[in-house]
Amino acid sequence: MTEVKFCGLTRAEDAAFAMSLAARYVGVILAGGPRHLEEDRARAVLDGVEGSDVRTVGVFDAQLPAEIGRVAHELSLDVVQLHRSTSREFLDEVRRVFPGEVWGTLRVSADHLPEGASAVFMHADRVVLDAMVPGSLGGSGVSFAWSAVAAEVARMRGRRPVVLAGGLRPDNVTEGIRILTPDIVDVSSGVESSPGVKDHARMRAFMHAATGTS
Repeated sequence: MTEVKFCGLTRAEDAAFAMSLAARYVGVILAGGPRHLEEDRARAVLDGVEGSDVRTVGVFDAQLPAEIGRVAHELSLDVVQLHRSTSREFLDEVRRVFPGEVWGTLRVSADHLPEGASAVFMHADRVVLDAMVPGSLGGSGVSFAWSAVAAEVARMRGRRPVVLAGGLRPDNVTEGIRILTPDIVDVSSGVESSPGVKDHARMRAFMHAATGTS
């Protein structure tokens, strides 16, 4: 079954609702933008899922590895998701300061994966496929051409789990799963009433569409 990650959370009640839906992952943004949280607010959002089966993800941008490790430790994160620096060297540096999973992101803007994709597939624990939107590191509501990269993703992925993000909504996630067969689907703006504020009815609808559960 495809797993679900609700990302860009800014309220503890949304994290709790994601847990009630049996989401596998919840994510907070530590990388700027309209859903950015400082550490104290991120901690308040994630505290309610501590001790559950839900895994916590922090999304980082241009922070140095030492800072990523410090924040990840302070927030007791299970996963660090890197949205900009995904070279092999940077991934290895983050691993030295963080014992959990390190996800790399490939931002797709055309009909092929970006340069360096093979290194990310080889060295990240999971690979996030997201749309390239200038000035945005995610949560833009924009998807990429799934069919155009499907064959390339199939050749590269091997046993590396794939996370599909970018423009997913309750009405299109089933199609994204059919085309790219991701292990995880990652939604943020597609289940919101405003940036960072999740709509619980849309969250439920997304979970149903992605997993077939009620």
